Amino acid sequence: MIRAITPVAALLFGTAILLTGQGLQGTLIPVRATLENFSTISIGLMGASYFLGFTYGCWKGAALIRGVGHIRVFAAMTAIASATPILHGLWVDPWIWSSLRFVSGFCFAILYLVIESWLNERSTNDNRGRVFSAYILINMTVLGVGQQMLLLYEPLDLNLFALASVLVSLAAVPVALSKSETPRPIEDAKLNFRYLYNNSKVGMLGSLVCGLTNGSFWALAPVFSVTYSCDISLTANFMTAVVFGGAIGQWPLGWLSDHTDRRTVLAGISLVAVIIAAIMWRMAPELSSTGLITLAALWGAMAFPVYSISVAQANDRAEAGDFVMVSAGLLLMYGIGAIIGPFLASMLMSFSSAGSLFLFTCTVHLFLAIYVLTRRLIKPKPVEVDQTSFSDALASTQTRSQIYEDELERGSD
Repeated sequence: MIRAITPVAALLFGTAILLTGQGLQGTLIPVRATLENFSTISIGLMGASYFLGFTYGCWKGAALIRGVGHIRVFAAMTAIASATPILHGLWVDPWIWSSLRFVSGFCFAILYLVIESWLNERSTNDNRGRVFSAYILINMTVLGVGQQMLLLYEPLDLNLFALASVLVSLAAVPVALSKSETPRPIEDAKLNFRYLYNNSKVGMLGSLVCGLTNGSFWALAPVFSVTYSCDISLTANFMTAVVFGGAIGQWPLGWLSDHTDRRTVLAGISLVAVIIAAIMWRMAPELSSTGLITLAALWGAMAFPVYSISVAQANDRAEAGDFVMVSAGLLLMYGIGAIIGPFLASMLMSFSSAGSLFLFTCTVHLFLAIYVLTRRLIKPKPVEVDQTSFSDALASTQTRSQIYEDELERGSD
């Protein structure tokens, strides 16, 4: 493992710093917004704005990298991304914050694009799995660390925003000074949604559903937690539990999907997510902190792998030359869902209660389970289809892109 990651150690170190800052501000912003008495709908709009910017960055980022190069783009995006937390702390206004979240999403999409294309370039077929396993481990670990940093200062002060800004800024240093060769130029390609739909309706819908549920979760779960407890440590632990639960759930469920019909696994985890979400919706006020955190970890373990298995399901039925186009299309479906989800969930929470966030995720996961089971009964899995090996996909988190720059370029035409 050490020999495999040595050529990209500086890049991985920079990524760890970057994602720590991202994890901190991702939770800090909705917590501070709640304490400032922003409406739930405005907080949902901020979450949607982030993913709107992220999706736009995925669509246009490759052309920007082609124009000025990976290093310059990374430096420019970290500079802009590090400015946004400070501006949040200086100008406390929901409309300004929504605009800043769009900018932040755009920057981070391109940052992950640079990071992942670089890792892919510097790894080989023999060590790529180990390199990206290390990357995935860093993703999940430092996101959890970022959540815990919420406890260092009062959310109403500027300190945490400044800390997030410093972390994002420092991420550029090891990358800019790295001696690792930059990735090769981007190739042109075109995104084909009709092919994607005909190839795997389940994979396409699963990606959309994951965007709807996970996008709304990242935007509004801190609101849910703060509503039921004024203890900020509960919010930090709640979000951390979901991240670690999602990381732990990926591997056994991925292995299971490699050894049976992925649609069965997808329907199964969706139904379990429905049950967990229903409990959190109905019983959140009566649950202890330990019970709430335990359910959060279980929900993450079921909800986050939905995207990974959906991607694998779609790739099972794709031709070898279409893998990148399929991945790019599914990411965009996730992005669309993550734009719509926070807005719909925030409206439901405004008219009902904070627990209605999980009523929303419960309903969406139930719809996916019913659809997948119906497809499973109508169209049994063809014997001749060879399953591709499961690959962890963290696009179900708020940061992971799971595609490389040539995939993104397909969406820019």
